[in-house]
Amino acid sequence: MKRNSVFKSPSQDKLIDRKQCIAFHEAGHATAIYLNSKARNLPPVSFQILFKDLNGASEENLMVYQVTHDDYIARVKGGRSVKLLPHAYDNNASRHDSTASLIKDRMIALEADIINLLIGPLAEAKHIADTDDELFNHKLVNLKALKNYGGDSDLDRVHEYLQSFSACKQQQCKKLEELFAVAFNFINDRANWAAITKLAHYILDSKKNIINCEEIVSLLEH
Repeated sequence: MKRNSVFKSPSQDKLIDRKQCIAFHEAGHATAIYLNSKARNLPPVSFQILFKDLNGASEENLMVYQVTHDDYIARVKGGRSVKLLPHAYDNNASRHDSTASLIKDRMIALEADIINLLIGPLAEAKHIADTDDELFNHKLVNLKALKNYGGDSDLDRVHEYLQSFSACKQQQCKKLEELFAVAFNFINDRANWAAITKLAHYILDSKKNIINCEEIVSLLEH
């Protein structure tokens, strides 16, 4: 007897692919907030993943799910170690300055936030590369390529952070390349990628509009 089959149109397949990409993007960002910040001994921060009716979204909306921070299909809310960005730090300040230690701690937090933002689109890029059985490396996926993986709004926020790091464009570019390499290494770590994948599958299976911090942490810890 012939077995019943469920046929999907090319459009349905495309929507499924986009939902998976969105799930990996947000899972990457959320996982980084928890694991990367924890590795840097930063205080835990509250965050949640928000979705605007991901299951009923149109193909057009899914393709532009993160055009701006306020107009989104999916995004991570909260999760910032530095909530208010300061003016550019004076990197030439004396080492004996009483604020040197505070500036150093703030720099660690700034860098962590930037890395976490970069990991979102990188996770989406790696998911696509793995799905298509393609290589995933710095040459194929560079900073400019992140806009192809829902990274426009992430990069906008990254550049806001970089302006707080330094007023010098050259120093900003150098720091961004350095932190991009760190984000890439985070993604390529097997344990980190396993955690991202686990959370992405949880997002897809749960079909929730809000996934809270406690829920995410519990999942990653176990």
